[in-house]
Amino acid sequence: MNDRVFFAAPRSGALEFAAKELQLRGMTIADTPTDAVTHLLLGVPCCTPDGELDILLKKLSPEVKIFGGNLTHPGVRQHPFRDLLRDERYLAQNAKITAYCAMNIAAGRMGVIWDGCPVLVVGWGRIGKCLARLLQAMGAEVTVAARREEQRAVIAALGYTAEDPKMPGYMLCRYRVIFNTVPSPVLSAQMLEHCRPGCLKIELASAPGMEGDDIIPARRLPGIYAPESSGKLIARTVLRMCAEREVGI
Repeated sequence: MNDRVFFAAPRSGALEFAAKELQLRGMTIADTPTDAVTHLLLGVPCCTPDGELDILLKKLSPEVKIFGGNLTHPGVRQHPFRDLLRDERYLAQNAKITAYCAMNIAAGRMGVIWDGCPVLVVGWGRIGKCLARLLQAMGAEVTVAARREEQRAVIAALGYTAEDPKMPGYMLCRYRVIFNTVPSPVLSAQMLEHCRPGCLKIELASAPGMEGDDIIPARRLPGIYAPESSGKLIARTVLRMCAEREVGI
């Protein structure tokens, strides 16, 4: 018999689906926080105010295991914990969900299909790689801008057009959609003035990489636009971490 008892706080959005998935996989889900809870599931990232988190932890066993993202609260770190935002497998799968969500946001505003659509993806990290692959599969004409020469070599070898983010601004007039994934200034407002009318500029990075008044902010997309997929990914990751039996979990 499984003796794990999970409590999810708060029970909303992705965590609601995470709790349902855990229950389907045989876990017990508690309705209230008590010392019978063995595993606490927080948000990814954790957005629970420190005061509320202090109150919650006082209701739980000192041995409770904690999962979440950006777990910096001192009280959390007194327990065995795992931060999903430091897990490469979680981050890779979350990047794929983010890429799908970003494409859906753009598709709802473009008025054209992806096939033959010229798109610029800025950055060659997890999200940039997922975006480029998915866009290419839909028939888009994909250009990827990356800073390092070795990255651009790989980008070209994979069949994308490779550019340096420091390209002349006039070259931006080519693109119908620009996705930025770089969390530092990369495309200035002056550069973006060269974009064609109606160009969609979608900011995916945690810190702005594009300047201007017509930038579409699109952060934390999985929990907003795909909470079921996000929740299932959280649940699968938590169960894998439990099976790995690391840091006493």
